[in-house]
Amino acid sequence: MSGLRYGRRRRMRAVWGAAGLTILAGCTVVGTPGAPGARPGVPPGGAEATPPGGEVRALWVVRSTMTSAPEIDALVDRAAGAGFNTLIVQVRGRGDAFYDSALEPRGETITEAGGFDPLAYTLERAHARGLQVHAWINTHLVWGTGPLPQDPAHLVRAHPEWLAVPRRLARELWDADPRDPAFVEALRRDALEHADRVEGIYTSPSDPRVKAWIQAVWLDLATRYDVDGLHFDYVRFPSGEYDFSRGALERFRRWVTPRLSPTRRNALEEAYARDPLAYVDALPGPWAEFRRAQVTGLVRWIYHSVKLRRPDVLVSAAVFADQDDAFRHRFQAWPAWVEEGILDVAVPMAYTSDLDRFRCLVRQGVAVAPGRLWAGIGAYLNTTEGTLRQIETARREGAAGFVLFSYD
Repeated sequence: MSGLRYGRRRRMRAVWGAAGLTILAGCTVVGTPGAPGARPGVPPGGAEATPPGGEVRALWVVRSTMTSAPEIDALVDRAAGAGFNTLIVQVRGRGDAFYDSALEPRGETITEAGGFDPLAYTLERAHARGLQVHAWINTHLVWGTGPLPQDPAHLVRAHPEWLAVPRRLARELWDADPRDPAFVEALRRDALEHADRVEGIYTSPSDPRVKAWIQAVWLDLATRYDVDGLHFDYVRFPSGEYDFSRGALERFRRWVTPRLSPTRRNALEEAYARDPLAYVDALPGPWAEFRRAQVTGLVRWIYHSVKLRRPDVLVSAAVFADQDDAFRHRFQAWPAWVEEGILDVAVPMAYTSDLDRFRCLVRQGVAVAPGRLWAGIGAYLNTTEGTLRQIETARREGAAGFVLFSYD
């Protein structure tokens, strides 16, 4: 998930104990508040934020489980037996496809042979057991910090000019040819050296080619698969230290120039000739506004594109639970997405073992997304009892459901 690094597959301490499963499966559902004038749990797009008769009880399922039929069989059996009703399965993890895609390369870790389609198989098995399936799509994170993908068709290899650049490499890579292998290697090495702050290699959120590519991935899934929902992740900047790629800096310059007086523009043009960071350093407010607009614009475009074709599909997003951090440092203005009606459900990742902190984050989220919020719970951080306490707390605070990170 956003904000988390995947390590080795952990045994899930917080849910799979027999006692915990019994309590979870037999819990009482509480009502959820609704926005003024709206039916609780029904977003403007018409997709239900909660299944008929109750809350969403969901699992995020990382692509490491989407590799073979036996693993998916076990997933569906365990989830259904434990009382869950929704699976959010990762089908685009790192610019790859855990489904039958003509756009992106097949996930390198899929072990099942014979053209096995993990998403199609999950849909068949899960729907037969009464489980909803949402396709989880990582947006801008397209590779980690390890060796680069083998497939030359992978976005990182095929379109290095689409990649985001951290500020610390901006001047060094300004005149570099993205097709030179040293360009991508510099990005990979930098991400590795700063692994505590960035998960890997990202695409540039302001690049119109990136936006069109992501939209094509979404529409491919929406029109060819009987999914119940589509789920954004990493629909943000990694931090304020991105994106300082040449393309992004030039796009900002064109975007902001009409707002400037002739005197101001001339002075900045002179400075820009000497330093490519002149505009962004001189105009931090508009620079943040520009970056925020790129993320929101993508969400808006994809939402309306999907609803035009599949109004029944629920569009959700994993978002940073701290709204100030999301807005200022990730350029992810998700409360505004809910208010505008370009997101059916927000899923704040309230990952903490501190119950008071969890309660605060969920309460703040429900306040801006009443009836349209599922609480993201970091089960890997908690004991069984701690996870169950957070589930009950989310209910008391009025969340329409909860999602555990993660099944894996």
